[in-house]
Amino acid sequence: MSTPRRGRRSTLFSILAVPAVALLLGASTQASATPETADVAAINADIQAHNHAMGSQIRRVEGDQSTPATRAAAQQPQPGTAAPNQELATVAGMDVASYQGNVDWANWWNQGKRFVWTKATESTNYTNPYFAQQYNGSYNQGFIRGAYHFATPNTASGAAQANYFVAHGGGWSKDGKTLPGALDMEYNPYGATCYGLSKAAMTAWIKDFHDTYHAKTGRWPVIYTSTSWWNQCVSADFSSTAPLWVARYASSVGTLPFNWGVYTVWQYTSSPLDQDTFNGAFDRLQALANG
Repeated sequence: MSTPRRGRRSTLFSILAVPAVALLLGASTQASATPETADVAAINADIQAHNHAMGSQIRRVEGDQSTPATRAAAQQPQPGTAAPNQELATVAGMDVASYQGNVDWANWWNQGKRFVWTKATESTNYTNPYFAQQYNGSYNQGFIRGAYHFATPNTASGAAQANYFVAHGGGWSKDGKTLPGALDMEYNPYGATCYGLSKAAMTAWIKDFHDTYHAKTGRWPVIYTSTSWWNQCVSADFSSTAPLWVARYASSVGTLPFNWGVYTVWQYTSSPLDQDTFNGAFDRLQALANG
């Protein structure tokens, strides 16, 4: 199977200096290494050790069957998937991580993208060195944006990882442009599929993160996953509180995990980078940002 297309490595390191980074809007970041101050080789090594972007392990296990035809189909409203009393519509979006380096936000805006989630953290020991440019740059371009955390449930508690996420860019503010943080739950890149946890233990870990994030921000996290991974590893759903972001690289969203009856976001391809659709009209995306 070919290596997932996550942005060209040349893009990541071709620019050795970027403008000074402004303070993050609506959240704080404390990444110790940024492209302005750190050696590019050191950034490269850090990224290689934590290169687990959203969906990277789902594609590794389940594959990416998307084609130009399925990508076109995925951008259309999916029959029967609208939330009760909501318009059948979609909004185009994307998600990014350190692989994309300094993103050309004007380019993606001109292609019709209107929302984005950026990887902020993984476990309790990694921050995306490009987070500030990606998070602030998207905001300045006009995107509704949020941050996500790549979970490793066998390395620290859900509460510890939620606290780390919030402290390093994953917070929320009621500014109409900041989405609630997303919890990325997928196949273990370091070992056993379910991180060595039983379904009950995994459910408890997610609840620990979910409840801590809510206590810190006043918002419930969005949960990103695939149906296959969730049904293998988790014994419940959080559909009463957490919006679902489902990954499936095909022409339809397919069966949803466990008892979720509706999805909020669908990641439908990784080509040329991760692309998503919001399940609803733009005013519903704004409502998600506003809480």
